[in-house]
Amino acid sequence: MATPETAAVTDGGDHRCGTAAVVGRPNVGKSSLLNALVGERLSITGPKAQTTRHRILGIVTRPTGQILLLDTPGLHRPDARAISRQLNRTARQVLGDADVIVHVVEAGRWGEEDEGVWQMLSGSSRPKLLALNKIDLKKDKSTLLPFIAKVTGARPYDAVVPVSARAREGLAELEQAIIERLPAGPALHGEDEFTDRNERFLAAELVREQLMLRLSQELPYSATVEIEQFDDKDGRCQIGAVIWVERDGQKSIVIGAGGAQLKAIGTAARHAMERLFGRRVFLRLWVKVRENWSDDEAALRRFGYGE
Repeated sequence: MATPETAAVTDGGDHRCGTAAVVGRPNVGKSSLLNALVGERLSITGPKAQTTRHRILGIVTRPTGQILLLDTPGLHRPDARAISRQLNRTARQVLGDADVIVHVVEAGRWGEEDEGVWQMLSGSSRPKLLALNKIDLKKDKSTLLPFIAKVTGARPYDAVVPVSARAREGLAELEQAIIERLPAGPALHGEDEFTDRNERFLAAELVREQLMLRLSQELPYSATVEIEQFDDKDGRCQIGAVIWVERDGQKSIVIGAGGAQLKAIGTAARHAMERLFGRRVFLRLWVKVRENWSDDEAALRRFGYGE
């Protein structure tokens, strides 16, 4: 959607357009950063790894360029499950498609997983930017310069940009650093577009976000959402969604005592959809069991993983 800062897109020779992959270990704020740059709550956020499971495109349009931001699942050590392998494949594929790579780390923290991401990026010839997120949480900002010097001493990033997705600090500087390194070309999307994902996909993600926020301890990875009905008419969306879990005990957790948990999930997801879609939503939820869906390649394809 258009933002106040959006201006007319030009086709002039100075205009730039291309893709920027947002990568990093889990829980460094990649999705929050994408949402802040796009100006919409597009990519869902949560307290656990694997909150982002799909390639999410966010479109940022400015007078000098258009950035096609690709949010990715967090790169992590794979476990034995098929879904873990698929998420890492998705993240690696995005890296190959990008014109610019934005490596997001937590300001002041560089661990083994961050180093693992860098090792994966280091062989790429694409420009690589280091985005130090969560600088608003650093009380002593003087520690940032020594941290930057330590991280970049042996790792040749093209630029380092301190940012805070939550406080919206450093976003303009990060946009400029990305646009400067994109190839010249006209915009590929209209200035009022903010993603290539349809509302059906976004509806499923908003339901799953509530599952992650409310049940992250009890149900960290074992739930997914499938939209079975999406009817849009007379200014109102009627949506029917199935929450798939892997065991009967998980089904009981999602439903809750007297259906209270499922009702709360549905209410919060519906309100989020209404804000994003700009119209009324009628949402119905069911909970069903498919044993070990997260380790079933056919089930993963059915539920849209790898798209």
